[in-house]
Amino acid sequence: MPSVAVLVELLRRDTSGGHVKCWEHFARSAARLPGRLPDGTGLDLTVYFLGDRERVEPLAPHVRFVMLRPVLSTAAVRSADGAEDVCDLAPYHPRLAALLPRHDVWHLTHSFAFAATAVRLGRRAARRGAPWPRLVGSVHTDVPLLAAVYARYLAGRWLPGSPPRVGDLLADGAETRLRRRRDRLLGSCEHVLVPTPEGRAELARALGPHRVALLRRGIDHDLFRPDRTARARLAREYGLPADRPLVLFAGRLDATKGVPLLTESVRLLRARGRAAHLVVAGSGTEAEAVRRALGPDVTLLGPLPQDRLARVYAGCDVFAFPSRTETIGNVVAEAMACGLAVVLPEGAHTTRWLTAPGRDGIVVRHDDPRDWADALCALVDRPAGREAVRRRAAATARNTHRSWDHVLEEDLLPVWSPRSPGTAWR
Repeated sequence: MPSVAVLVELLRRDTSGGHVKCWEHFARSAARLPGRLPDGTGLDLTVYFLGDRERVEPLAPHVRFVMLRPVLSTAAVRSADGAEDVCDLAPYHPRLAALLPRHDVWHLTHSFAFAATAVRLGRRAARRGAPWPRLVGSVHTDVPLLAAVYARYLAGRWLPGSPPRVGDLLADGAETRLRRRRDRLLGSCEHVLVPTPEGRAELARALGPHRVALLRRGIDHDLFRPDRTARARLAREYGLPADRPLVLFAGRLDATKGVPLLTESVRLLRARGRAAHLVVAGSGTEAEAVRRALGPDVTLLGPLPQDRLARVYAGCDVFAFPSRTETIGNVVAEAMACGLAVVLPEGAHTTRWLTAPGRDGIVVRHDDPRDWADALCALVDRPAGREAVRRRAAATARNTHRSWDHVLEEDLLPVWSPRSPGTAWR
């Protein structure tokens, strides 16, 4: 029974982002596995997160979450709304270092304290001639790109009045350093899993194609599904209007997610006399700007846990997500599973959730508020067409989007298994 340690150096909470939620789903899928599979093998899984105190949360006898206190937390330098994930910038995490040797496979999912500690221990073992632990890695978000955006924010906060080029220099430096750091840490892994074919091709050039494979994302079809009663509940709980289409956005409210673009497109939509209301689930630096621009035509719900977010999805009509920074965008799959007509940027990775663009989701060619307003107008003006897209989106999700159980079995277990890579775990 291989013992696997998955290292997620992010703070775990109810409203955590997709990276944390992804591993929560995989862990719950692993907990549904029997302690010993039919071929006599099994899996012991520990997922390490950051927490305000050290504690263990068992999911099954062979699966657990472990929360460890950060050594050098980023909590103190978050923006005022606190929308960014909290991570650990320490070069070494002593408590994790004491726990890792009990595991056979160390799975890196980030490029900060946990990953640095695992690679450091592995190299130390190699120098002593001790058995090298099995290191694997996976890429979940474009951390270097997000760091560039955050560096610009910090420049404005710490250096008010400085010219824009100062923020640009800080952003470029942060992105370059973190991309090099990420690739250096991943270079220590025997296998690296990525969410897109483009990411696979990029890393294959550096690591070799035999070391890079895809790790898809799953969907919880029991949680995210159409619900005809959800709209009435939203009206009761949040006072949302019942007489017009509801356009939903879910995610961090900043420029990397395309929030200014969406805000202006909804403003244009309303200026054209269309009755529509924007619903926003999440927090971020753009929240107040959205509120000022749209006034009574927007409702900001703040961050929501998964169960409440599922009800909000099911009660809305359209999911508009202009982000181009997503590696995969699980919120799109969640919205489709709930039967929403999704509107996405052409060429974005999120369009991979569609099987028939134009039929099970709408793709907007240009990042222009007028083009986005046109796409939203078409859905608002033609209820029958909107409902057709919604039905096809739900059908695509039901028929083609894999469950977390399937992705665990097909993408992760073969990599964690001590047998040859690519061998099916059955």
